[in-house]
Amino acid sequence: MAHQTILVLDFGSQYTQLIARRLRELNVYSEVLSFSTPAEEIRRKAPVGVILSGGPRSVGEPGAPRCVPELFEMGLPVLGICYGMQLMTDMLGGEVASAPHREFGHALVTVLPAANGEPLFVDVPREFRVWASHGDFVTVQPPGFSVVATSANAPIAAMEAPHRHLFALLFHPEVAHTDHGLEILRNFAFRVCGCAGDWTIESFVEEATARIRQQVGDGRVVCALSGGVDSAVAALLIHRAIGDRLTCIFVDNGVLRQGEAAQIERRFVDKLKLSVVCVDASQQFLSRLAGVTDPETKRKIIGATFIEVFEREAGARGRFAFLGQGTLYPDVIESVSVVGPAAAIKSHHNVGGLPERMPFGLVEPLRQLFKDEVREVGRQIGLDGEFVHRQPFPGPGLAVRILGAVTTERLALVRRADAIVAEEIRRAGWYRRLWQSFAVLLPVQSVGVMGDARTYENTVAIRAVESRDGMTADWARLPHELLATISSRIVNEVKGINRVVFDISTKPPSTIEWE
Repeated sequence: MAHQTILVLDFGSQYTQLIARRLRELNVYSEVLSFSTPAEEIRRKAPVGVILSGGPRSVGEPGAPRCVPELFEMGLPVLGICYGMQLMTDMLGGEVASAPHREFGHALVTVLPAANGEPLFVDVPREFRVWASHGDFVTVQPPGFSVVATSANAPIAAMEAPHRHLFALLFHPEVAHTDHGLEILRNFAFRVCGCAGDWTIESFVEEATARIRQQVGDGRVVCALSGGVDSAVAALLIHRAIGDRLTCIFVDNGVLRQGEAAQIERRFVDKLKLSVVCVDASQQFLSRLAGVTDPETKRKIIGATFIEVFEREAGARGRFAFLGQGTLYPDVIESVSVVGPAAAIKSHHNVGGLPERMPFGLVEPLRQLFKDEVREVGRQIGLDGEFVHRQPFPGPGLAVRILGAVTTERLALVRRADAIVAEEIRRAGWYRRLWQSFAVLLPVQSVGVMGDARTYENTVAIRAVESRDGMTADWARLPHELLATISSRIVNEVKGINRVVFDISTKPPSTIEWE
């Protein structure tokens, strides 16, 4: 089924994918494309509207990204956001200049009285707080545009040419910090673009199943099963599509959480009746990680070794044409600038560590979904709460929660400390409130006293964050009593750790994982 689609052209903002995410919350299918997408490709996709994302550049800079000029002559509704507004202004004959006062953070926007009936601001108060992130602003709107909103530092905070279906905002409606941002996007999607809201998780499940059947044909799939919600949902979707032509391979890479291997067999074989091959390759992984301290190198070693193990195990069980993976949108976004000039942050095990020549085609049914959407898919296909609400765990596992070299001794320390964190977070009723909570072993030793003896032992950092989709995150304000219990248990029960600290960094500027 073809859904009404709003395309998002990516000009490099770290918020670009949040635009697509918010539209999907409104049951509007959205796809992110490069800013340089040719006009014929845009026409081929037959969108009902286009959104131009923000970006880090100034439109006047040499080499600044630009969309095709034909976009504004197609008759399609176009919404420019931040850089997208500045680009629209520059390309259509207005003027953009450096702002005398750069706006980064909250700003108060006032909708002008004449704009009360305009479609973008229906059901939006005359004054509301927005999230601004710009150093340039529009000084003169293009011919035919009206100013519809202003702020203290931006005389043109929003503008429109409704007869040409062109609209622009200097602020970011897609972020949670903007009040009524979702209403503005809703107005663009439904009042301007005429969307019916026909994309749902139910429709995604049916269409993903059909796509897998079409892609795989009569072939067989080997699925990389980790035990997390992503690979679980991916495996069940693939199984739904092709049945017993799916074989799941679980690899014990030696850097898993406490008791993980036994849980995998119990959950997937006993409960879900999937065909799972369990492989203990821990020594192979740990030997290759010996002495490696660079986090990117760790990730690539683990990614490449995963594929090597899959090749070996698949070869021992006949021919598999495809490899199934639980790759998500944030994995792709943070690994490589796939659709625009966004800064690459780090590679992920599903996308950054693969050898250049692989014997498998990739089946990645969740590649365009965010984590909360994957959880909803899981609920839709019958996963119980234990699966659906499991916190994310990185593919490189505890290897990227040990800063510095990975050894069996250091693994034992972080594995036990991490288990204590999970136990106490669950006991206190915080587990489902958090996006992730875990322990990180630092390459730091410090002096302590236990009994009457001096110690010189390791330090563990506790990381606990709240987030909707992993793109941004805030550190969780855990109760002091809970932190005290976690600290006391770790220091008393994990021999070799004598100090516990709590990480209060947000994403951005920090990432959720330390490596």
